Amino acid sequence: MEKEAKIALEDGTILKGEGFGHETTATGEIVFSTGMTGYVEGLTDPSFKGQILMSTYPLQGNYGVDENWYQSGKIQAEGYIVRELCRELSMFSPQKTLDDFLKEYKIPGISGIDTRDLTIKIREKGAMKCAIATEEIDDSELIALAKNQLSIVDMDLVPQVSTKEVITFGEDLDSKVAIIDCGVKKVIIDNFLERDVGVVLLPYNSDYKTILDYDVNGLMVSCGPGNPIRVTETIETVGKISNKLPIFGICMGQQIIAKSFGAKIYKMKFGHRGANQPVKDLNSGRVFLTSQNHGFCIDKESLNDTQLNLTQVNLNDNTPEGFSHEELSLSCVQYHPEAGPGPNDTNFLFDEFKQIMSDY
Repeated sequence: MEKEAKIALEDGTILKGEGFGHETTATGEIVFSTGMTGYVEGLTDPSFKGQILMSTYPLQGNYGVDENWYQSGKIQAEGYIVRELCRELSMFSPQKTLDDFLKEYKIPGISGIDTRDLTIKIREKGAMKCAIATEEIDDSELIALAKNQLSIVDMDLVPQVSTKEVITFGEDLDSKVAIIDCGVKKVIIDNFLERDVGVVLLPYNSDYKTILDYDVNGLMVSCGPGNPIRVTETIETVGKISNKLPIFGICMGQQIIAKSFGAKIYKMKFGHRGANQPVKDLNSGRVFLTSQNHGFCIDKESLNDTQLNLTQVNLNDNTPEGFSHEELSLSCVQYHPEAGPGPNDTNFLFDEFKQIMSDY
C-alpha cells in the first residue's frame, strides 16, 4: 500500500494523495508547467529553486530518468505534484525511475492529485505558497508551514544556484563568451560549445573588471530563479559593462538587463511555464513557438522611459518577450531558445549572437 501524502496551500486548502520520492516535508511556491514531456529537465532546472512543480499533463515518469537530460547537478525544485505516477518504464535506456530520482535527491513527490482542477485554482487565485508532506503531519501544522514561509518575492535564490567559482569550458576555442550564472541550464552552455564558442562561467556577483580580465568576446546573463530585483550585484555589473561588450540575455537575464537600464519588473499572477507559448517578432512578423519558465515580467510601459526597444511580444497576453537597445549591441529574450526539451524555433539566436560577437 502506498503511503498517504498531502499538500497544503496558504488559503487553507488540503489535498491528499499518494506519496513517492523521499519521505519528508517541504515548502515552496506552487507553480504549474504545461509541457507533456520534460519532467527531468524541469526538475533539474535551477529556475525552479524555491518552487513546488506541478505538471498539468496527467501521466509522468513513463520514460524514466537519464542523467544526460539533467540541466544542473541535482533536482532544484522543492517538490513534485502529478496526477499519475508511472512506475513501469516504456524505454530500455533510462537509468532510474522518477520515484528513485526523487529519493536520490531527497525530494518529496505526490500523485493522485487532480492537477487540472488545481491548475484552474492557481489561474484564478495566482501562484500560492504551498507545503508538501510525504510523512505524517497534522493538517493544521502543514497549513501553518504553507502560510508562514517567506514569499518568493523576498527570497534570495540566485546565490543558492550560482557557481561559487569561475569554470571554463572549451578553453582552446578562439571565441569566448562570459556567462553570468544566475542559474544557467546545461543546454545553454552546450549550445555555445556546439558552435565552437568557449564559455567562461562566472558567479552571479562577479564585478565587471573580473569579466573583462578573461578577454571574452561577449557577455550573456543567464536565466535563474526568484525575484530579479534582488540580484543587485548582477544588475550593477551589467550597467557598468553594457558599453564594453555585446550582451545577450535569456529569461531572468532579460529582466536583469532591463532593470539595469531603468525598466520596472513585476510579479505575474501565475507566470508562463510550458513549451507552447506563441511569440511574435515585431520586426519580421514571424511567430515562434517557445519554451518558457518565468513568474516575473518586465513592465512594458516602463520601456518607454529607457533606450530599450520592444522587439517581441507574447500573443497570449501581450507581455514583453524581447528587446534591443537603440545604440548598444544588446539583445534579450524572455523565453528559452535553447529549449531542452521543447520547440527549436528560435535556436538560431545563438548563431546570431556568435556572429554579433565576431563582428563587434
